Amino acid sequence: MAASKQLYQEVILDHNRKPRNWGTLNDATHQAEGVNPLCGDRLHLAVKVNDDAVEAIAFEGESCAICKASASMMTTAVKGKPRTEAEQLIHEFRDMATGKLDTEQQPHHLGRLTVFSGVKDLPTRVKCAILPWHTLHAALNSMATTSTEADDDPMHEPTPGGVA
Repeated sequence: MAASKQLYQEVILDHNRKPRNWGTLNDATHQAEGVNPLCGDRLHLAVKVNDDAVEAIAFEGESCAICKASASMMTTAVKGKPRTEAEQLIHEFRDMATGKLDTEQQPHHLGRLTVFSGVKDLPTRVKCAILPWHTLHAALNSMATTSTEADDDPMHEPTPGGVA
């Protein structure tokens, strides 16, 4: 447990200090703005889709280390992938971060992204980790903006009884 926590911290720090695919993408075919009103994270994500695959991707914005590291690893993971595989990763990451996917017991395609599996134990940080993924989902589905908050969250699933 201590080793996985240390690896998580090292990965977060590395990707926060040197985010991959940071910046703008002038020839983007899809874009979205993502916001986490709870902590103030804001991301702009730009994607170039060619032949139904993520050819290029870039992000920038103001966010905490977890959000920036998640965005950095996400962009690396989806670059070059078909849209369907990118969407699959979006759903699997969200399920892992919210505790619906046990990466040690259930099949998945997350690879190195499982370093974020412990975020499910940090409820106040889950939305930080999933904001980039929500923003990618929004961009790929031609939604200009997205949020991690209930009805504004395009991936929100109402809980039984209608409580968000």
